[in-house]
Amino acid sequence: MEDNRNKDSVPKATRPWFEAVVELTDQVCASYLTDEYASLARTLAAGLARKRPCPLIRGRVNTWACGVLYAVGAANFLFDPAQKPHMRGADLCSAFGVSPSNGAAKGREIMRMFRIGQLDPRWCLPSRLADNPLAWMVELNGFVVDARRLPRELQEEAHRRGLIPFIPGEPA
Repeated sequence: MEDNRNKDSVPKATRPWFEAVVELTDQVCASYLTDEYASLARTLAAGLARKRPCPLIRGRVNTWACGVLYAVGAANFLFDPAQKPHMRGADLCSAFGVSPSNGAAKGREIMRMFRIGQLDPRWCLPSRLADNPLAWMVELNGFVVDARRLPRELQEEAHRRGLIPFIPGEPA
């Protein structure tokens, strides 16, 4: 589960903390979640490692790792029993040896830092992006519309500008 792009984009000074966090998130994802969760966790951990001052250097690594997956999980409804995979927040925290209150607090802190909300297209699991309504909302002539309902040429332009994740009907 190595993602060299994220590793290379992490400053050398904070790389040990990044690697420690990713080692823990990769272990939990391999045991309970998916590679998609692991990839998003690596991306979020790399973002934390690039922040100035780096928040990872204060506090316990396992608490940061838990917070990273808690934030990604919250954005993807991991705690909803109707979802697959599903994991209770308390069980996620237990997998890191962190109390549920500390894990949730660290997750909320990270979500505030990166302005992450539920259904946030930036932090959506790739397999769920096609069904995420927020990934398709674009403004056209002052109105917010679903890009999936636009003519193909407008979809192509929206994709070229990075406003939608892919052109509907084409492989992602």
